[in-house]
Amino acid sequence: MAKTRKKKKEKKVAYQKKAKIIVMPQLQRRNSKIFVGVAVVALLLCIFLLLMNWCKVKTITVEGNVHYSNDEIVAMVMKNKLDHNSLYLSMKYRKKGIMGIPFIEKMSVDILAPDSIKITVYEKAVAGYIEYLGKYMYFDKDGIIVETSDVKTAGIPQITGLQFDYVVLHESLPIEDETIFQSILDITQLLTKYEISVDKIYFDNNNQMTLYFENIRVRLGDISNIDDKIIQLKAILPELKGQKGILRMENYVEGMKNITFNKDS
Repeated sequence: MAKTRKKKKEKKVAYQKKAKIIVMPQLQRRNSKIFVGVAVVALLLCIFLLLMNWCKVKTITVEGNVHYSNDEIVAMVMKNKLDHNSLYLSMKYRKKGIMGIPFIEKMSVDILAPDSIKITVYEKAVAGYIEYLGKYMYFDKDGIIVETSDVKTAGIPQITGLQFDYVVLHESLPIEDETIFQSILDITQLLTKYEISVDKIYFDNNNQMTLYFENIRVRLGDISNIDDKIIQLKAILPELKGQKGILRMENYVEGMKNITFNKDS
């Protein structure tokens, strides 16, 4: 009897020891995996928060914009909270620009530092605009309509006197003498260069130009000697402030002493 009880006891102890070997390590491994998983998630979260704070954009440089202000350009690029992170921006705009914005060919975003970015704007080359059916139609150096808008853009002159029957977006203005577009480009570039703001530019049937400045009209004639004419015009305009009349510069050449100004009666 004693031997039988002893054997049963030994079997019970052996069974208990065997149970400890099989069950307990599995619980420990499961707990260890959970702990490691939580630690990894916590580490990744910490890294994410550090990157979000370290790469938060604080300095923004905008270059090349004329039609839109710096604030408007920034608003187009940084539309949500994630966009204020340079790391996110570097992935979002990697090897691609921002397109599909009126008057803009494209925009690129460069990361200068974790907290600093540069937005470069490449605007469409606009030579002037015409009014047609209540819209402002902007065209480039080749006379191709690149944009239409309900709003005037400061710094771009209105061109009048052109004869056409229709206007199609992304197509050239249908006028007989297309060489006039080169004249428009030349005059607008010179006006921009010498910081002369003009209300409108009128071309007659012979492509003779007249510039309009509030109450002053400046007859420039054709494109000949246009550089000398614009340089002289810049010097004369301040003297005509408050006057009304026509400044006759169609025959001006460099060195000419007298230029006629006909006051309005």
